[in-house]
Amino acid sequence: MPQPSVKKNYIYRTLYEILVLITPFITTPYISRVLGADGVGIYSYTFSIITYFTLFAALGTVGYGAREIAQHRDDRQQSSKLFWEIELMTVATTAVCLIVWSVVIIFSRQYRPYFIALIPVLLGTMFDISWYFTGLERIKNIVICNSFCKIAGIILLFTFVKQREDLVLYVVINSMVTMLGNLSMWIYLPKTLAKVDMRTLTFKKHFKETLIYFIPTIATSIYTVLDKTLIGAITHDTYQNGYYEQANKIMRMTYTVSFVAINSVMSARISYLFSEKKFDEIKNRIRKTMDFIFLIGFGCTFGIIGVAGRFVPAFFGTGYEPVVNLLRYMSPLTIIVGISNCLGSNYYTPSGQRARSARVIVLGSVVNLILNLAMIPFIGAVGAVIASIIAESVITVLYVHMSGEYMSVKLLLKLSWKRLFSGLIMLMFVLTLGKYLPYGNLVVTVIQVIAGVAVYFGLLLLMKDNMLKELINTALGILKRGVRKNASD
Repeated sequence: MPQPSVKKNYIYRTLYEILVLITPFITTPYISRVLGADGVGIYSYTFSIITYFTLFAALGTVGYGAREIAQHRDDRQQSSKLFWEIELMTVATTAVCLIVWSVVIIFSRQYRPYFIALIPVLLGTMFDISWYFTGLERIKNIVICNSFCKIAGIILLFTFVKQREDLVLYVVINSMVTMLGNLSMWIYLPKTLAKVDMRTLTFKKHFKETLIYFIPTIATSIYTVLDKTLIGAITHDTYQNGYYEQANKIMRMTYTVSFVAINSVMSARISYLFSEKKFDEIKNRIRKTMDFIFLIGFGCTFGIIGVAGRFVPAFFGTGYEPVVNLLRYMSPLTIIVGISNCLGSNYYTPSGQRARSARVIVLGSVVNLILNLAMIPFIGAVGAVIASIIAESVITVLYVHMSGEYMSVKLLLKLSWKRLFSGLIMLMFVLTLGKYLPYGNLVVTVIQVIAGVAVYFGLLLLMKDNMLKELINTALGILKRGVRKNASD
């Protein structure tokens, strides 16, 4: 089959991630004011509960399935057989989780309506075949389906969610968007699958392998989901969860910009390269990916610290003041998680070392759990942030140490020093603007962002940053080709 284009896949993925990035900017100011911090907190808490069920339903099929399909994508018959084996196994595990979720609904009183409204999220896991198209590097299929559903969800949200009492409806809309986005990808299947004799399907091997992938997935959830659960269970304060959720929402947006799109595209390609034993190319791609993550990540980290004071009241409205400090404390996670995510997605998983990396993630999750239990009772959401930073740092340090010739501390320092210097200068400039500009929060935030971007990238251009120059040259090349094409037409 033709070699998929990494550049096209990255463009498709980036466009989708831009939509993912823009969506909270459109919906969050509205929802934060309509539902209030306590309503957002209830949604955050109940969604954290069903997340455990979706994890058990999917096991480790997202990472494992993409890797298996990527390594066998040139054999249509084999990749089709793999698809049905992995997908039917997911259907079975999801069915079991739905039964258990029904029991949770029966015994829950306070949150029963929200748990019922979240059922489509679990059903969506059953039909999620994004791993299949990721393995084939057909990112366009994923993007088109999910983009359409996400836009429809935005329209429904503004049409029907009007007051605090519409919280259940808000949960239903989000849940249905998730499920329909996954279902819509099935329309592309007939064009990619070969006919398979269902009697030849085997599941035992996949079940064992997905468990290897599942262990780090569930361990990771301890510091990405369990913190919300513990905040709600320990503090019994939905406002604390609301503040933490809103800060997390902004951080997820920075992750999208910094590393989610690039890693999701590169992972499948590097899995293929490992199967072809092209190790020099793998090292080069990992290095370039990390270079890009640092370029964007340092800018986001220092930018968040600088604009948080003016941005939070402008974006979320009144009553969300604690989010300012939570955001500032969380900001280093963009770099810390960016490093570990790059190595996990582009080295440990493609090279078949998921079991090895799982031990590191389990250690990090244990550290996170202990620190959460120790700090949340005394300092609430701030304790969860501190626990996450320490746990993620432990994982990142060990990941780099174990990666051998694929990554080193020396290389990370080489890639970071220009960005660190530029980021610090930008931070001082942005903080000064926030302190002395005599305008409203929204106007000042816009000025801070524009000025911050100009200072950060301007300094990097003066210091001849290689990745920035490469990105500019690539953009100019695309622009020139477009102009020549239009001229010839």
